[in-house]
Amino acid sequence: MSLFDLNLQEIHTRLAGRDLSVTDLVRESYRRIGEVDSKVQAFLTLDEANALQTAGAYDKHLMEGSATERGLLFGLPAGIKDNIVTEGLTTTCASQFLRNYNPIYDATVMKKLRAGQAVPVGKLNMDEFAMGGSNENSSFFATRNPWNTEFVPGGSSGGSAASVAAGEVYFALGSDTGGSIRQPAAYCGVVGLKPTYGLVSRFGLVAFASSLDQIGPLTKNVEDAAYVLQTIAGHDPQDSTSANVDIPDYISALTGDVKGLRIAVPSEYLGAGVQPQVKEAVLAALRVLEGLGAVWEEVSLPHTEYAVATYYLLASSEASSNLARFDGVRYGVRATDPANLLDLYHRSRSEGFGPEVKRRIMLGTYALSSGYYDAYYLKAQKVRTLIQQDFDKVFESYDVVIGPTAPTPAFRIGEQVGDPLTMYLNDILTIPVSLAGIPAISVPCGLADGMPVGLQIIGKALDESTVLRVAHAYEQHTDYHKLRPQL
Repeated sequence: MSLFDLNLQEIHTRLAGRDLSVTDLVRESYRRIGEVDSKVQAFLTLDEANALQTAGAYDKHLMEGSATERGLLFGLPAGIKDNIVTEGLTTTCASQFLRNYNPIYDATVMKKLRAGQAVPVGKLNMDEFAMGGSNENSSFFATRNPWNTEFVPGGSSGGSAASVAAGEVYFALGSDTGGSIRQPAAYCGVVGLKPTYGLVSRFGLVAFASSLDQIGPLTKNVEDAAYVLQTIAGHDPQDSTSANVDIPDYISALTGDVKGLRIAVPSEYLGAGVQPQVKEAVLAALRVLEGLGAVWEEVSLPHTEYAVATYYLLASSEASSNLARFDGVRYGVRATDPANLLDLYHRSRSEGFGPEVKRRIMLGTYALSSGYYDAYYLKAQKVRTLIQQDFDKVFESYDVVIGPTAPTPAFRIGEQVGDPLTMYLNDILTIPVSLAGIPAISVPCGLADGMPVGLQIIGKALDESTVLRVAHAYEQHTDYHKLRPQL
């Protein structure tokens, strides 16, 4: 039995009783990484010396019996997606452009994790600049799904999901732009939470699409997700899009009570393209909630069919703008012996960016160009508003929206890499939520062909408490979150 099979309360009880040390937890993390990461390939960079030093300081704190209150995440080893800036630790975004980038500051979420006394153990692989849904777009290597290493872990937070599923860390942070926390969580059989846009600071998150990006946790269970969210949520004056709202007690929301809960199930989320085993797993989950006193009805989100096109126009346009800063002048790699400034720009970007990043920059630049801005970008913004209004209308009568996280389970490595359109469609059920800026969680709800299936629970803006409550109630009456891959 791994120490990480203990729940958070059990770990903290054993730490307080000195039956366990933080150093034990950190060493368990690195032992497991040494044992399985050659198969999973979740980590890009490890920070063992600093992690053990931090663990030693926390153990001293325990031995001295200090009355100082311990953080919610005290002593827990954590993995960090490699687009979250970490002071003194390489932050590459899985891109050759940033392979030598060592930040001089911490992202706000890193400061909050350290305040919560978690122990970061390393940086996790991802699709380059978070652009992808399978982790095959990393410029270093492809992360593999712990359930079957011939399959993808999802993306772009594939390294984060795989590290938790493989038991390498207690929890991980990822980022979600169009489903990049929830989809890999579904593929790897873990819990993935995308908070409301603005609830968690983006300061120090390397930007992909600024109106969509949001940091969130990947964990083994819903309770852990609530603890991590409690730690990282909150207003940040360094982020102009940060929501200045009071943060509720997410942990106390886990009551298990869903009696009278009104659930909307969009017909578009269970239609063509959804694998029958996935559909059946979701319907079985709804029956569990029904047995707990909830009621559900089928509804329509009529603009869902336009979500993928809308997302890729908007996200690519914002990426085109955000990635203009990578020019070979300010930071990152630069071409050697350029003939002139334009040659420096051209060669640095050509050599530094991978094919998917180049594809999206070109698409976004085209959509923003003179003569096409109104036809593409502006129209996509209008459709985004219609998608938001679809959710607003449903939430007038219902508490949550439920459906699959992804239409199929994970697919084989290499199976879709040559077909970008098919790859993009894997996010068809997560993208509308991101466009609307509302919270959603993916929890394990079964297996299809031996691979995990995710149940997506979507809530009103800033109503993470209800999303977590429903997810926790479902989890308490099923055992899917207890299943572990056999590496």
